[in-house]
Amino acid sequence: MAYLFSYGTLQKEQVQIETFGRILEGEKDILTGYKLGSVEITDPEVLRKSNQQYHPILEFSGNTEDEVEGILFQVTDQEILQADEYEVEDYRRIETVFKSGKSGFIYIGK
Repeated sequence: MAYLFSYGTLQKEQVQIETFGRILEGEKDILTGYKLGSVEITDPEVLRKSNQQYHPILEFSGNTEDEVEGILFQVTDQEILQADEYEVEDYRRIETVFKSGKSGFIYIGK
């Protein structure tokens, strides 16, 4: 079991069902040292699933006062790979530690 932090469209139930085949379970958590930016999505499949042209994207600031709230979902290793497919090439996945002390994956701008 792994943790995947969502601060955007992966919180939508429709996106979860179409990406993972189920609704994910998770709890609120906070990521420090990042700010939210925005990225234009051009991938037709991601646009269809999310119904959103602009998606939020994490930008590292290094400032501990910058915080992004989101949901830390429990996912399988296979579901991490499915999330990789959903997140377009503007994103890359890294592992980090959250305010709760748990570690998990985030998608940040490339």
